[in-house]
Amino acid sequence: MPARPQSWPPGVQALARPLGPPAPERLADLTTLRVGGPIGSYLEADDEEEIIGAVREADDAGTPLLVLGGGSNVLAHDDGFAGLVLRDARQRVVLVADTDCGGVEITATAGTAWDDLVREAIASQWGGFAPLSGIPGTVGAAPVQNIGAYGSEVAELLASVRAWDRARRRVVHLPLADLRPAYRDSALKRSLTDPGVGGGRTWGPTGRWVVLSVAFHVRRATLSAPIAYNQLAATLDVDLGARVDERAVREAVLDLRRSKGMVLDAADHDTWSAGSFFTNPILTRAQADTLPPDAPRYPVTDHARIGAGGGPAPVVAGLVKTSAAWLIDHAGFTRGYALPGAAASLSTRHVLALTNRGGAPAADIAALRDAVVAGVRERYGITLVPEPVAVGW
Repeated sequence: MPARPQSWPPGVQALARPLGPPAPERLADLTTLRVGGPIGSYLEADDEEEIIGAVREADDAGTPLLVLGGGSNVLAHDDGFAGLVLRDARQRVVLVADTDCGGVEITATAGTAWDDLVREAIASQWGGFAPLSGIPGTVGAAPVQNIGAYGSEVAELLASVRAWDRARRRVVHLPLADLRPAYRDSALKRSLTDPGVGGGRTWGPTGRWVVLSVAFHVRRATLSAPIAYNQLAATLDVDLGARVDERAVREAVLDLRRSKGMVLDAADHDTWSAGSFFTNPILTRAQADTLPPDAPRYPVTDHARIGAGGGPAPVVAGLVKTSAAWLIDHAGFTRGYALPGAAASLSTRHVLALTNRGGAPAADIAALRDAVVAGVRERYGITLVPEPVAVGW
């Protein structure tokens, strides 16, 4: 581990401790984009008290803090991160309650790999998880980004989050209503940019709340919720709205993700990415009317209001979602597009992923991002919003 520069606040080095394997020295070793420079200090914590203590000590010392899960939603700068990188090493899923009328309640520690939870849920007949198969990252990151895929969002499954509140300096329970999940968003994420949510200030690159564990409330089921995504229905060879064995849904989702280079594979550079790099734009009806007639237009839905009982997500009036991939493609950025001399490109399978073709610096990823954003804005007047958290920029 590199020595701490004199300018770093005291307390950082004290937080680091020897591990079995050597501690990673660069964020490139911890992120799926495989970019990012030196780490100031690194800690894998094995219990909640250690996590809270590390966060408190870093905040007291004024040390920048990055709580990192699977590293699948991070674009880290080549200069690195002169602070503490903290990872939750706990991997635990607990069945809290299982009743005929009340459904199933589960808690999982924040460090649990998301897809491990999905596998256990399907094996245990905890309904609703299958469309979210194969998403990289951890349970703790899932409610921050309100992860979603193939017509489902984690908001449908959430009950509450147990977290350390850095502003109030205590452990809190945040029910679903306080999390305020929206499309790829939540109060946890908004604390990065909104002082009203952040307790009078903004936070970053880790938000006000450090997730410790997540509680889910779902139905017991072997059949899926009604299939709500055309591509998934076609892969399963069923009609929209059909209910299918959860195991079949998982396999279909994994097949779809593999076909798009969205299942991590060290030998496949299309998977050296942060997944879908841009969110689908949410527009007013007036904004949507300025798009070409063939541009996709979808209803915006509130998945937090589905709950364990299932049913369709209510539509949010006055808003329209369009496709970031359609905008990128029709603005002239085709699959495999790269800037001259750069080692980063759009995926060769679809245009929504920015990929590292091997040895790309973070600057190449950022330059490609900026080119795509500028091109779509010039063509359609819409500014695409990146999903990954920018660290060190």
